[in-house]
Amino acid sequence: MLILGHLGNALEVPLDPKVLEELAQPPTITQQSPKDYIIDPRENIVIHCEAKGKPHPSFSWTRNGIHFDIDQDPKVTMRPRSGTLVVDISGEKAETYEGVYQCTARNKHGAAVSNNIVIRQSRSPLWSKERNEPIRVQEGEALVLHCRPPAGLPPPIIFWMDVNFQRLPQSSRVFQALNGDLYFSNVLKEDSRNDYICYARFPHTQTIQQKQPITLLVLNLDAVNETVAALFNETDFFNGSVEERKPTFLIPSGSSSSKMVLRGQVLELECITEGLPTPEVSWSKLSGEFPDKRTSIVTFQKILRIVNVSDADAGEYRCTAHNRLASIHHTIRVTVKAAPYWITTPRNLVLAPREKGQLICRASGTPKPTINWAMNGIPIENSPEDSNRKVEGDTIIFEEVQTGSSAVYQCNASNEYGYLLSNAFVNVLSETPRVLTPANQVYQVIRNNHALLDCSSFGSPIPKITWFKDSQSSTLEGDPYLLHENGTLEIYVAQAFNSGKYICVARNTLGIAENHVYLEVKEPTRILKQPKYKVAQRNMNVVFECKVKHDPTLIPIMIWLKDNGELPDDERFLVDSDSLTITDVTENDAGTYTCIMNTTLDHDSASAELTVVAPTPAVIYEQPDPPTDLELTDMKPRSVQLTWIPGDEHKSPIHKFVIQYTDSLHDHGHWHNLTHVPGSKTTAHLELSPYVHYSFRVLALNAVGLSDPSNPSHMYKTNPAAPDENPSGVKGFGTERDNLMILWKPLSGLQANGPGLQYKVMWRQKDVDKNWTSVTVANVSKFMVSGTPTFTPYEVKVQAINNNGIGPDPAVVTGHSGEDLPVQAPDSVQVLVLNSTLAEVHWEPVPPKTVRGHLKGYKVSYWRERSLHKHNPHRVEQQFLSFSGNKSHGMLPGLQPYSLYLFNIRVYNGKGEGPASSNLQFETPEGVPGPPSFLRITNSNLNNLTLEWGPPNDRNGHLTGYILKYQQVNNSNELGPIEELALPANKTSVTLPNLKYSTRYKFYFNAKTGQGAGPVITEEAITIMDEGKCESTLLKVTTMPSRQADIATQGWFIGLMCAIALLILVLLIICFIKRNKGGKYPVKEKEDAHTDPEFQPMKEDDCTFGEYSDTEDHKPLKGSRTPSNGTVHRDSSDESLVDYAGGDGQFNEDGSFIGQYSGKSSIRETAEAHSPVNTTAMNSFV
Repeated sequence: MLILGHLGNALEVPLDPKVLEELAQPPTITQQSPKDYIIDPRENIVIHCEAKGKPHPSFSWTRNGIHFDIDQDPKVTMRPRSGTLVVDISGEKAETYEGVYQCTARNKHGAAVSNNIVIRQSRSPLWSKERNEPIRVQEGEALVLHCRPPAGLPPPIIFWMDVNFQRLPQSSRVFQALNGDLYFSNVLKEDSRNDYICYARFPHTQTIQQKQPITLLVLNLDAVNETVAALFNETDFFNGSVEERKPTFLIPSGSSSSKMVLRGQVLELECITEGLPTPEVSWSKLSGEFPDKRTSIVTFQKILRIVNVSDADAGEYRCTAHNRLASIHHTIRVTVKAAPYWITTPRNLVLAPREKGQLICRASGTPKPTINWAMNGIPIENSPEDSNRKVEGDTIIFEEVQTGSSAVYQCNASNEYGYLLSNAFVNVLSETPRVLTPANQVYQVIRNNHALLDCSSFGSPIPKITWFKDSQSSTLEGDPYLLHENGTLEIYVAQAFNSGKYICVARNTLGIAENHVYLEVKEPTRILKQPKYKVAQRNMNVVFECKVKHDPTLIPIMIWLKDNGELPDDERFLVDSDSLTITDVTENDAGTYTCIMNTTLDHDSASAELTVVAPTPAVIYEQPDPPTDLELTDMKPRSVQLTWIPGDEHKSPIHKFVIQYTDSLHDHGHWHNLTHVPGSKTTAHLELSPYVHYSFRVLALNAVGLSDPSNPSHMYKTNPAAPDENPSGVKGFGTERDNLMILWKPLSGLQANGPGLQYKVMWRQKDVDKNWTSVTVANVSKFMVSGTPTFTPYEVKVQAINNNGIGPDPAVVTGHSGEDLPVQAPDSVQVLVLNSTLAEVHWEPVPPKTVRGHLKGYKVSYWRERSLHKHNPHRVEQQFLSFSGNKSHGMLPGLQPYSLYLFNIRVYNGKGEGPASSNLQFETPEGVPGPPSFLRITNSNLNNLTLEWGPPNDRNGHLTGYILKYQQVNNSNELGPIEELALPANKTSVTLPNLKYSTRYKFYFNAKTGQGAGPVITEEAITIMDEGKCESTLLKVTTMPSRQADIATQGWFIGLMCAIALLILVLLIICFIKRNKGGKYPVKEKEDAHTDPEFQPMKEDDCTFGEYSDTEDHKPLKGSRTPSNGTVHRDSSDESLVDYAGGDGQFNEDGSFIGQYSGKSSIRETAEAHSPVNTTAMNSFV
């Protein structure tokens, strides 16, 4: 949101798009890249520059202070309606585009500029190759392992690891300094290792470089002594123990140093020491305390870190290092400098002509920054002079601005550590006031709370806001009202009388605008009956009551909590509108229960505790005995006092007494509840009605139930009186076009208050008649007024009368006389076809006078006259859609594409429908077709399938063709690649060549029009190649959700069955040989001696064998199923064989299965060679 100002007053330019579209506005930079922009050389460069303004600004760039002509560089593009540059660095070096960039956004009202954006390429150079010699050091000495990483942009992050990529352990003795070096205050023997590796991680490119491993050898002095003693024949060359040392500073050196840090940055002070034992380090500030929450001491007390440095952090800091030998100090003097930072940023100004204003640009820093002004990107000293503008340091003062003097001003605050740049425009506008708060907004508050009514406005000059209430002419000022600067009206303590309509008026020299809002003051939500502390026995029921009073216009929501959490998810907890019931309580149910009543505006809550105890011996409770000795006292015309004596409670306290009455005059023998009183009372004051013969009785209620009724009291008769009330439910309506029926609900005998009950019925034509027409009728419930004009408003009322007088003034009810059919059809009927299945109908509403009744709505009748395609000529019966009376248009869904429709519109009221408008027609455009009417798959020849189909029943346009897709399905139901064919619209069949045998195919088929393809229908088929018959059999498979293949079609199963059949045949031949006496009589001789007349040679044309018959004894083979007549009949096993053969088994005329064995070779050939059975025939057998 833009913040605008007139000297001391602030004006907000609204974000409402409707307002912004109308306002002229100089450019404003809304997004730009950071000042220091480090780019990744592997990615395209994106330099952001976004701005808004009215009209939308244009953009230009400078590079290194010189105009950057984007059109001359094909690698650079600017995004549409944006100043963002995108540099394609493919094939280019990113460093080519390094430099200082600045964006300018300009329209006719001024120019805004971005910061100077310095583009630099990130760099992660390799470590220079080096060979690290092993480092040898004596135990106890100090040591520094240098890292010296290559300089990168940005600088790398340093860490030390071993060859297994595990971080090296650090401590107060061994630690990493800020520069990445690894320091040892003193080395130990266990520090020896050959894999001290320094790693540098470059964060921008996420690359890691490593230094060559460093080997460290720590020498033990005992070993050195032994070696030297052997060489020099000395026994004590070195002292065997490590000598202790006082602490010494390694970083920083000496006793004092200095450090400069910029405001807002991180101050890190480092204190690295060596010594033996390892020195301990501590920090203090000589000129004060460390700042809370911004100070941390890290790296084993070696580094003091202060974040977000301020001027107060300057001063002297002391580092102290000590061991048991000595203590040393180092003082660091810290100075804080500051890059420029804002004190007051210049704010945009919206001024009316001849108004005054000023831009203020105040910044601070160390050293103090210099302020420089520019206008539209040009230094202000080089800009055109303006007598109404005066620059005074950090302020520009405008006197009586003129139309056309809008501009964008730049303030630059800079010192040696940086700069700040801010754009602020001066927009000279003349705008009449407008109120931005939505009209008729309703504010709801709870009584006794404060209310805030918004009146957000905009205008130039700034509008003055005043408030009025309802029709009052005086402004709302002073107690209890408070008017805020932004126009909001506050009511300190809202009361019910503050409800109503409030008018907000915005006024300036150019005009006036107003808005109406409404305040509703609601009653607070209060818990009237709070839940009470309960002590319940285990397995008993507990009820917590929580009765609430709330504003009737607010919807309450009751929530129960247990121990401030949700209730257990247990059906024993029953929540009602005003209670919580827990059935069969257990010890786990003990706790605090809270009821919370929430509304949209407020809430109230109350709590009670439940204690669960062990059950006590059972006590028998009974309902109480009935009360006795009823007595009437203090008898008055409209009241009486009733007293009684309670009966026995039977160990259950009486909760209340119920008083009932009977009226022997009007309703003898029927008892009605009159009132009830608490169980602690034995008297009741009863309010009575006139002209009633009362008898009373009392019932007592305890936890068990109601007692029997008491004996009735003496009768008490009240005197008659005039009616106290009039009939309810009065309404007036017509049953015919020229009458008015007046109905009401008659008074009961108890309400009549006396004899001679009648009703005075009164009516008059609203806004026409001044006098009432009346008639007095007997005790009935309706009256008919005839001869009334059609559908005319009438005021009616009904008053009760009896022999003792008349009732109170009745309320007036408005009704209408009878309706008649509408007389006019809607005009200006138009239709807009939205797509092939949807049209929108528009009409002009009929004049109210022509409706002649209550306008119920408009009915659109429409029907499909015919299809625009010659193949679909049929007509569809009419359809009807009704729309409410406040509509003037409606949608006709579900239309048939490519069709001619007719429609008309008529208005209807409570009586019926009026005349229809003239029939209009419209045509729906083409749509996608319906599914093809059928798809059949037939067998053509060896490996071709023929598909036949019928065109869609619903073409929905001109068919442009068909799409056929098909794919193979293997044994594991995996789908193969899809083949696709485009077929012309005039074809109804196609033959697919070169298909594989014994393969399942799935086909997808649909039609298409110019609007696209319609729904797909599918079919599946299996081709089976019968090698014996040399022909292909096609099985059509119904499309099912699962594509489970038939086992009989699997290649492995067919082979298995062939092997089994061959084995059975061999066994049969062996049995046959044994049966013929050891197999010494050859079959050939048997054939020569006994010619079998039924013997049939093998048929060469169909690749099958004839039947073999033994004429010697005609005995069936062992295990065969052949009957004595030599025929083989089909049974269940035959059917299974046919099934396995794919449903295409074949039999001879005598019923024998094709493929029975026959022999033409000798027994020797049978025994020594393969069985003389045609393999193809066996395939047929299987």
